[in-house]
Amino acid sequence: MMNMLEEAIIYATVLHQGKIRKFKNIPYILHPIEVAQILSTMTDDQEIITAGILHDIVEDTDGTLEEIKKRFGDRVAFLVSSESENKYPDEDPGETWKRRKEEALQVLRNSRDIGVKMLWLADKLANIRSLSGMYSEMGESMWTGFHQGDPQLQCWYYRTIAEIVELSLNKTGAFKEYIKHVNFIWPGTFDSEKARYKKYREVSIDGCKLIGKGAKGEVYRYDDELVIKVFNENNTYRDVEQEIALSRKTFVLGMPTAISFGIVSVGDRYGAMYELIASETISGCISRDPSQVDTYARVMAELAHTIHDIEVTEEDGFSDATENLRDYIRGGIAYDDEALAERCMKLIGTLPDPTTLIHGDFHTGNVFMQNGEALLIDMDRVSRGNPIIEIAGLHHFYVALGENDPSVVEKFMGFSYQTSRRFFETFLKIYFDTEDESVLGKIRDKAAFISYIRMVRKIHKHVELTEKEKSIAKMCMERVEELLGRLDTLEI
Repeated sequence: MMNMLEEAIIYATVLHQGKIRKFKNIPYILHPIEVAQILSTMTDDQEIITAGILHDIVEDTDGTLEEIKKRFGDRVAFLVSSESENKYPDEDPGETWKRRKEEALQVLRNSRDIGVKMLWLADKLANIRSLSGMYSEMGESMWTGFHQGDPQLQCWYYRTIAEIVELSLNKTGAFKEYIKHVNFIWPGTFDSEKARYKKYREVSIDGCKLIGKGAKGEVYRYDDELVIKVFNENNTYRDVEQEIALSRKTFVLGMPTAISFGIVSVGDRYGAMYELIASETISGCISRDPSQVDTYARVMAELAHTIHDIEVTEEDGFSDATENLRDYIRGGIAYDDEALAERCMKLIGTLPDPTTLIHGDFHTGNVFMQNGEALLIDMDRVSRGNPIIEIAGLHHFYVALGENDPSVVEKFMGFSYQTSRRFFETFLKIYFDTEDESVLGKIRDKAAFISYIRMVRKIHKHVELTEKEKSIAKMCMERVEELLGRLDTLEI
């Protein structure tokens, strides 16, 4: 009786019969056999290796997932489906190339099955082996025969795959070989150290106290001296490296920043370790003693001035935060009301060219108090921008998020919505050094305008909106329209 692998080889050979590899006059079946061989160096899981033999059946033959499921089981079919692109048969392959790759990469990012990552790595390693051979013979001219002839887009695709699978598979020979081929075709894409054996320090957060939470991950107190930021699953090693690099860059410019001294692995996620001895987030300080909220509002206002007093130019390499506001509008309000979006764009245009450094994710959960000094973490959104963008972020966290459900803010910050609102109002008075309500009201309106367009964008990130989300988006757009009626500039 045949085993699963033998049956898969026969099945794939029949379905790929008569087909040859692109650019090479060799039978196509040799490619899935090569993929299976690469997989066998990483695992002895027969279902994963079988999926390697069958991975191109759905894309390139008349075979179906239903037939694979019937013959080889649910998991093999699932693994094959993870590598089966939507081909958009009625459209030009060159025109759909980037869209197809982005959709496929999202499947890889979202998968928690190690078999999916192994299958992707094995398939792309087999492909890039061929590319390396062609590149040796033809150089850059080889790209003219591909649906996507831009070598930098091809680099983006192969680099992104490596970044996604790295934490899980960086110790495999397949990953090391893959990195070498990428660096051969696109020199300098990866640090050459990645092609050598490296074992990340593995740490556990079991029993560690959660002391902060943000869009990209959570922060835990690891021990008396260390805290660890654990990044979400879809963050790659490159994301963590870039955040640490920004931390060091802004520290040199004068931003009081906690510097990470190492990247670790926490299960299937990356972490960044910080030495923050006997420290506590300002959110934790307020939660422990809400009566001190005004004191910590002053700390935050003074910290904001320290950040906003740092002047930068485009040559310093920081992104333009004003462009993020335009992206909020394009990805949110523009879906529902193009005329309103156009008016919003016009108001955004009143902001001057940015020359000020802003943190971009400025809230009490990202600031630690250590020996009386405030230190920032979460530096991935540091950019050039008008301070009103930073203040709008505070409005978003402390006001807008809780207007429909105060528990959202209470859960995020760790203290009551009433305390949250008081924090925001006190911060404004101290930052702008005024009690004049006519002045504060205008600032509040400008911050609210940016905050609400951000809320609409956040809601529209969801593919299917709930009735509650639709209602909140409608309310935010009504607020935006109302604010447009009394704002002629966003500059402060």
